[in-house]
Amino acid sequence: MALIQYLTQVQFDFGAIRLLADECKRIGITRPLVVTDAGVRAVGILQKALDALGDLPVTVFDETPSNPTEAAVRAAVALYQKGRCDGLIAVGGGSSIDCAKGVTIAATHEGPLTHYATIEGGSPRITEAAAPLIAVPTTSGTGSEVARGAIIIVDDHRKLGFHSWSLMPKAAICDPELTLGLPPKLTAATGMDAIAHCMETFMSAAFNPPADGIALDGLERAWAHIERATTDGSDREARLNLMSASMQGAMAFQKGLGCVHSLSHSLGGVDPRLHHGTLNALFLPAVVAFNAGAESVQKDQRLQRMARAMHLDQPGDIGEAIRDMNARLGLPRGLAEVGVSAALFEQIIDGAMADHCHKTNPRLASRADYRAMLDSAM
Repeated sequence: MALIQYLTQVQFDFGAIRLLADECKRIGITRPLVVTDAGVRAVGILQKALDALGDLPVTVFDETPSNPTEAAVRAAVALYQKGRCDGLIAVGGGSSIDCAKGVTIAATHEGPLTHYATIEGGSPRITEAAAPLIAVPTTSGTGSEVARGAIIIVDDHRKLGFHSWSLMPKAAICDPELTLGLPPKLTAATGMDAIAHCMETFMSAAFNPPADGIALDGLERAWAHIERATTDGSDREARLNLMSASMQGAMAFQKGLGCVHSLSHSLGGVDPRLHHGTLNALFLPAVVAFNAGAESVQKDQRLQRMARAMHLDQPGDIGEAIRDMNARLGLPRGLAEVGVSAALFEQIIDGAMADHCHKTNPRLASRADYRAMLDSAM
């Protein structure tokens, strides 16, 4: 049976950050913990959020790492408790939003974070007691502001997913103006993350026609505007469409992701310095080629429909088009360029096989299949 839910209230416009205090009032947050990172503070975006909150008493945690960790969650929880906070505001990219989701669990539930991980059977253990969260994305990639999940590196170094409708932000404030100063390489990497979400969820075999429509439209928007946004960060139309595509990818991926993400989650746990969106960009061509043999992909002409959205002549052009786009965006040409060696393959495959995205790929991958994908992405 298909479960189809779209539950988040989204404020989407240039200047929408001004609505932050109103959203706190609507939700009932009176003493927020703002979760962000040093970069967001340095460029002045944190101050815009604080200004929008007016006289509300605010506590700030600005030490979110590039890949959120259980240790960072604990540090933020300590501030949450010290400030007697009653809700959270995440201001930043997917890392800050996911870190804040970790806090919504850890500040209100007993035991280690791993107890609530999806692959540990933890989803039902996350209750409505989770602290309320408002998400303000400053990148256009993960779409975590409208998603029920979070990815966090736990203390044993695994990069695990946490999924519950109780983690869904009570409000998402999507203000494309906050992305105008995003550096080109980060624009490119996060934008390819959005493209990966749209493509993988569209290829998933699960029945969810609304998700398919949202993902396909998001792919068309992202593919048409990512290069413009990367080349000219002040292009408001490109920034708006890329942020919409990011949001749409996450709205749609409740349907399920696949091997791109099982590989990138695993490799990101092996080497947390690697950017998730960059890894997705590198794995996409190999996974699209692998998925071409899936019965559901062939039956529903999934690759043909993606090719049309990307304005390509035929489905066989998709992989090379992604590689060409990566090159034009200045992203690495392969895994070797970011320091990955074949010596890591078995460890990466172990993690990919255990990842929650492994089983929702339209074609179940074996260890040999994953090894071939890794070889192709080198």
